[in-house]
Amino acid sequence: MMQSSRQRGSVLIIVLWVAIGLVSIALYFANQMTYELRASDNRVSGVIADQAIEGAARYVSIALANYATNGAVPDNTEIRCEAVPVGDAKFWLIGRDPAATSANASEPYFGLVDEGGKLNLNNVSTNVFLYLPNMSSDFADNLMDWRGTNGIYSPDYTSLGYQSKYAPFETIDELRLVSGATVDMLAGEDVNRNGVLDKNEKDLNSNGEVDPGLFEYATVYTREPNFHADGTSLTNVNTATEAQLRSMFQSAGTSSSTSMAQSLYRSIHPNPNNPRTVNNCNGLLDLALRLKNAGMSSDDFAKLEPNITTSTNVYFRGRVNVNTACADVLIAMFMGANVDESTATSAAQSLINYRQQNATRLSSIGWVIDALGNNSPVVTALARGNNVTTRSYQFLADIAAVGPFGRGYRRVKFVFDVSDGSPKILYRQDLSRLGWALGEKARETLVANNTQ
Repeated sequence: MMQSSRQRGSVLIIVLWVAIGLVSIALYFANQMTYELRASDNRVSGVIADQAIEGAARYVSIALANYATNGAVPDNTEIRCEAVPVGDAKFWLIGRDPAATSANASEPYFGLVDEGGKLNLNNVSTNVFLYLPNMSSDFADNLMDWRGTNGIYSPDYTSLGYQSKYAPFETIDELRLVSGATVDMLAGEDVNRNGVLDKNEKDLNSNGEVDPGLFEYATVYTREPNFHADGTSLTNVNTATEAQLRSMFQSAGTSSSTSMAQSLYRSIHPNPNNPRTVNNCNGLLDLALRLKNAGMSSDDFAKLEPNITTSTNVYFRGRVNVNTACADVLIAMFMGANVDESTATSAAQSLINYRQQNATRLSSIGWVIDALGNNSPVVTALARGNNVTTRSYQFLADIAAVGPFGRGYRRVKFVFDVSDGSPKILYRQDLSRLGWALGEKARETLVANNTQ
């Protein structure tokens, strides 16, 4: 009897162990299925976010077609840029605040980025690049060598396994290949390139501000058409007769059109007895300065500017839009034109202050003279060339999207061009690898909305 009880007890224990084993196996597979479910959910959210990116690109294209006409830069009152719903997903356009005077913002600014406010790697001289933050003279020389054709500096690329290109830059990311390029030089403190100093990014100089690198200041895409939107030609003041100038001024509705046309013509043709002696206007700023010195008002010049040119070029390449360029770009451009640092810094700040206070008066290049004065050394230096404008035709849309429940983060950079009349995508690059770039506020909002 005792043996039978022991046998039954052993059987019970074995059954219990088997039951525990089966339950453990069931729990294990249930747990694995939970992880698989979450992984599948994340993959679906990622696919939805990818489609939101494509939808956002179409949205930007339509917005540019409607609002980026005749070189205008769309603003946030015209397009939606933050947490825009696309089905169950949302997208953001990570931008830069054109009104910001410092880089101490704690949250990203949302909007399009004007490529026209940057320096073109294929057109700007070494003198300008030298005055950008984190720039060295050696790297500026290497940059010129990379895009040049004569190999003056000829750094040795043998150890890197390739040779200098000796041709124009095709993308901004080509800078990574130039000898001497470093992450600190190209990205600066803004590792994820969203315009703010995030918590996981190091403030290397402890100034409490994000100090970006060359990626923030450079582009390869700036191209401005030298004709009307409908394809018709502009009037070249350097080749126009005095009668043509007078007719143009009268058609524009400017005051004192006869005397202004005569003054401009004599400025360009100072010696009536020798038609070959000419003093051509270098660009629109030079033209505006001559007419303002002759007594023309800024409002009258603004009426003229959309219909005039000083060049026979079909396109202008490398002009910088003074309406959107940041202080560092403005300072580098002024110092590259042989203006001393103190004057350049003061002039850049004056332009930014004027932009903030006179947002409706920036369509004409003449506002630079209004802000700095006819006798400003910066105005004089810029008038010697043809490097500034108030129009832009290329825009960067840095699109980030998340799928349902705040999952499936994706980020893709697009560069759009409207210089031929209709928007087209010149370049796209996946930036998801750089990590979260929407700031803590967007993260907290998504978490709060998905836990209610």
